[in-house]
Amino acid sequence: MNTQRLEQISAPDFDLAKTLNSGQVFHWEKIGNGFVGTIDDLPIYVEQNGDFLKVRDGAVRTRSLRQPLTRIVAHYFALDHPLGEICASFPDDPVMNAALDFCQGLRIIRQPKWECLATFICSSMKQVAHIRQISKKLRVRFGEAGKIGESIVYAFPSAERIAESSEKELRECGLGYRANNLLRTARLVSSGEADLEAWSALGDVDLRARLCELPGVGAKVANCVMLFAYERLRAFPIDVWIERVLREKYFARKKRATPQDIRFFSESYFGEHGGYAQQYLFHHARIGARDRAIEVNRRYGQRRRQKAGAVHRTARDRLSSPRP
Repeated sequence: MNTQRLEQISAPDFDLAKTLNSGQVFHWEKIGNGFVGTIDDLPIYVEQNGDFLKVRDGAVRTRSLRQPLTRIVAHYFALDHPLGEICASFPDDPVMNAALDFCQGLRIIRQPKWECLATFICSSMKQVAHIRQISKKLRVRFGEAGKIGESIVYAFPSAERIAESSEKELRECGLGYRANNLLRTARLVSSGEADLEAWSALGDVDLRARLCELPGVGAKVANCVMLFAYERLRAFPIDVWIERVLREKYFARKKRATPQDIRFFSESYFGEHGGYAQQYLFHHARIGARDRAIEVNRRYGQRRRQKAGAVHRTARDRLSSPRP
């Protein structure tokens, strides 16, 4: 990457890697000192150096950007969110404080609405690594290619492009039963029957209800889209990771807590920035579990090597001992 052509953006209280790897967006890839991806259909390279981002786009210069690149990137990464105030609003308890310490600088990205909706329809019952694979296959097969440096990146395909495809083609991208849901939703969006932009004017209750009318969208997906695409920062998606955290840490004495109990608690306890709190709890739980698994495997491998070494030394000592 030619750093002489990089533009600089002030980015205090921001951690680029944590934000991109926190399970809210799935297409950015690590390249050298930074990441490559797209914002809408614009190829972007971004790297962090302390409290600054350095960015470069891959736009063809026969057309101008709708606004300065630095503004596009700053808006996407929500660098205007008052992160200190948001974090100060979190409940003061050991679980939340541990997640807060672990996730310092993580921000909620402002994602394009259709891209976010389509991606989370594909996410049902899938782990982050699988969602990334599906996203990449959809982009490569149906999206427009762009170049940033030596990297080829693909924009997420429009609702119109997906609507023109077939369920068979979508299944070939690894969607399984989700293919039909994505196809039907794409056709609703492309026809204008589901006007995602117009829905921005709706209140939270009505927006959630409209989203849940779409094929493949339940409460969890709707809350993800509200949080990551509509910037409804109270939205609190509850997936397997979050439900486990809530049950183990907040409902330990109430073994028979119902989903309704958990929903009511999350909405009332975490407050107006519950979406941020949820993302911190999710990232801390997921990465913490991964790191613990790595450590367990490391220790297991170390014990096996030690045991093998002891067996080898015993055998060697027996061979070298003088015969009676």
